[in-house]
Amino acid sequence: MRSLFVSRLLFSALAAALLVLPMLPAGAVPTVVFPEAGAPSGPPLAITGASVISVEDGSVIQNAVVLIEGGRIKAIGPAGAVQLPADARKIALDGKWLAPGLLNMHVHFGLKLPGAAGAALADENDMQLVMRMADNARKSLYAGVTTVRLTGENHGSDFALKGAIDGGTALGPRIHTAGEIIAATGGHGDLEADGAAEFAKVVREQIKRGATWIKVAISGGISDSHGSIAASSLLPEEMRTIIEVAHRNGVKVTAHNGSPIAADEAIALGIDCFEHAYHLTDKQLKAMKAAGTWLVPTAVVTDEGAMEFYKKIGSPPWYLDRVRSTRVDHHKMLQTAIKLGVNIALGTDQFPFEPNAGTTATVHEAELYVAAGMTPLDALRAATMMPARMLGVEKDVGSLAVGHYADIIAIDGNPAQDISTLRTIKFVMKGGQVIRDEVTK
Repeated sequence: MRSLFVSRLLFSALAAALLVLPMLPAGAVPTVVFPEAGAPSGPPLAITGASVISVEDGSVIQNAVVLIEGGRIKAIGPAGAVQLPADARKIALDGKWLAPGLLNMHVHFGLKLPGAAGAALADENDMQLVMRMADNARKSLYAGVTTVRLTGENHGSDFALKGAIDGGTALGPRIHTAGEIIAATGGHGDLEADGAAEFAKVVREQIKRGATWIKVAISGGISDSHGSIAASSLLPEEMRTIIEVAHRNGVKVTAHNGSPIAADEAIALGIDCFEHAYHLTDKQLKAMKAAGTWLVPTAVVTDEGAMEFYKKIGSPPWYLDRVRSTRVDHHKMLQTAIKLGVNIALGTDQFPFEPNAGTTATVHEAELYVAAGMTPLDALRAATMMPARMLGVEKDVGSLAVGHYADIIAIDGNPAQDISTLRTIKFVMKGGQVIRDEVTK
């Protein structure tokens, strides 16, 4: 009962406050701040003059027309091949390149890490938490991220925020969420359990609240002040129970993991995805490839460029030491996973909009994939089509195709040839609603 009460209370407070105080990055003035719930009303929209990139094969439609009705793409093709309704409103994006809205599969809108910034939030209450998360969601959408998977939020804040966004009282990406991080006592998570029966109960509780994934910590983490990142923290019967209960309810399971031993056990039990995978070796990555297990690398968290972020949030020396000690294995793991063809979906473990290496964390994550051996097209797919497949929503998002939601970004060049052109996002649309427009204004 308490969880339901908190969720409703958070939703009410969020809705009321957001109607009064829309906030975006400094200087940002979105065309649409609060879209109505459901499909947009009014005449059809037609985006004209841009080149459209196919994330499936890298092909390009030059001087294209994208016709949008009811928030979805109704037609797409070269100018002259798409018949426009007489009342269609036109958005001219001449010379720009259109790609699907980006997807980020490892997000904590309520992120708090060890250091000065985290300490300043020590007394944050549930209302303040959900308001901070709403602001981070809004900034993420403005940065071109139109779908996220939340991988660990507290006190039902994620369910309240998702309800507000879906209901049209808050602005943010489409949310898939794993609820709270489940862990053994003393592990890398706040929702602790011990023994198969306890783990079964907490998994069922998260699914009851609306979790579309389950996330379990099966090893230590960089932000832990104790324990080894490469150690396996769950008993085999505990891990088996989590995966089986989730799968029986039609919910996939992802694991925070840096441990090869834990990975061996989890792959054999049919886990769906690993986050980070810091210390995994050829053995585990080959098994992941064979089983179709997904990888969300979060490469930015150990990249040298992340040190600027850690300095900004006042990370303590022990935390920085754990980042450095993990970096070499993490990068090697990513290179091997790419070479082996493991299914990779982009995720950052930083705010999607977080400044990183002169761009956002989301864009730099994709750049790191190219640096580790991906082609630019594959990196673009890892940020769009592949996460959609992992979520099972590839018929709705992840590519620009008839019937899909009109989740669209406009950039200055072709990211399938140069992934860094994603740094030039100047136009963002979600479900046919223009969120950001620095092109036609």
